[in-house]
Amino acid sequence: MVGRIIEVQSRRWRVDVNSSQLAVLQLSAINLPGGILRKRTETDELQIRTFFAEGDLLVAEVQQLHQDGAAALHTRSLRYGKLRNGLFVSLSGVGGGGGVARSKKQIWTLETAAGLVDVVCGVNGYAWICKHVEMETSADASGLNRIEESVSWEAYSNRNDEMDVPMRREITRVRCVVVTLAENGLKVDENSVTKGYAAALDLSALDEEDSLYLGGAKGKRLAAMVRGD
Repeated sequence: MVGRIIEVQSRRWRVDVNSSQLAVLQLSAINLPGGILRKRTETDELQIRTFFAEGDLLVAEVQQLHQDGAAALHTRSLRYGKLRNGLFVSLSGVGGGGGVARSKKQIWTLETAAGLVDVVCGVNGYAWICKHVEMETSADASGLNRIEESVSWEAYSNRNDEMDVPMRREITRVRCVVVTLAENGLKVDENSVTKGYAAALDLSALDEEDSLYLGGAKGKRLAAMVRGD
């Protein structure tokens, strides 16, 4: 799920995950630069804000649910971690009854007119849309990937990569598609977003200004195209 760091404590972070209780991410539940097998040290505890600070967005997996309803998170896979290079979307409170659907893929890559874009849809109603960055992996002598052991400080950088205007526009277009699907009572998953994006391109071809706006009658038309009406 997608969350936002609300509070930094001595050995853990408290995370807003759109729930009545803040989730908890322990220092021991993240990958640290230098490999997942290295011991957590007092230096790591003192530098805890260099990994995640208040306001940072991240994608994590629920490791455990406590009796009080609070979730314990982890980011030990390189599929999870700090989010950069994109837009945050909250679908909670969006009218229409649609929203993120639980599916086999909550994270996928979409081919757009400006290049590849990653879409992260948390079942908690938070989503993230960003520029796709290829993950570098290394292999040991037996051919097994050891990507979790190749974590660098770059994974915790707050600096976004350079993005050209076409990529920014397509990220925004995908964001508009996601919101439009939810507003029109449709589930948000890989299939519907892919269809919705294709429909948005078709609609933009009829618009001399190529407006990214997908509200009102234009949004209803896009929803009808996705439904196949």
